[in-house]
Amino acid sequence: MEAAPVSAKPTLRVAALSGSLRSNSWHHGLIRAAEELCEECIPGLRIDHVDISGLPMANPDLETDGGDGFPPAVEAFRDRVSAADCFLFASPEYNYSVTGSLKNALDWASRGTHKCWADKAAAIVCAGGDFGGGRASLHLREIGIYLDLHFINKPELHIRAYEDPPKFDGEGNLIDAKARERLKKVLLSLQVFALRLQRREN
Repeated sequence: MEAAPVSAKPTLRVAALSGSLRSNSWHHGLIRAAEELCEECIPGLRIDHVDISGLPMANPDLETDGGDGFPPAVEAFRDRVSAADCFLFASPEYNYSVTGSLKNALDWASRGTHKCWADKAAAIVCAGGDFGGGRASLHLREIGIYLDLHFINKPELHIRAYEDPPKFDGEGNLIDAKARERLKKVLLSLQVFALRLQRREN
C-alpha cells in the first residue's frame, strides 16, 4: 500500500511594513533579515516589503465614490495589504508611540467599506533605546484592536540597539546572531498563528 502524500504547507504572503522612512533604518534592516531568514530556513513564508513612503497624508477630501475610491498610490497600497495573509510591522518608537508614517498607512487601509487589515495575524518587531521600542509595540497593539488585527503574543522582539555587542551595521543590517535567531522565532510563531486562523475560517 502506498503511503498517502504529505501535503506541503501553503505559502503565506507576509506584508512587511517599516514605520521608518530612513533608507538605512534598523527597521528596514529587520525586514531584510526577515526576508533572508524566510529564504534560508522557513519554507512556506514569503516576505513582501510594502513601501509606505509614497502615501499621501490620510484625508477624506482625497476619497471618491462615496468613500470607497482612493488616490492611485493608496489603491495600490490597499491592494497589497488585502492580498497578504498576515503582517510584519517593524515599528520604531517616536515619543512613546508609533511613527506618523505608520499610523498614516494603518489609517488608509482602514478606510472605506473594505477593511484590509481585518481578521489576519500580525507580529511586531522593534529596535530602540532602553525599552527597545516596547512602548510603540504596545500602542500598535491597541490600534490593532479596532482594526481587528490578531497579534501574536509571544515571542516578542524589542532590540536594545545601543547595547554591546552591536546589533546593526552602518547600513542598518541586522548583524547580531542572537537577535536574528529571536527574529526567526517570531516569524515561525507568526506562520503557525496565521495558518491556525486560516483553518478556523475554513
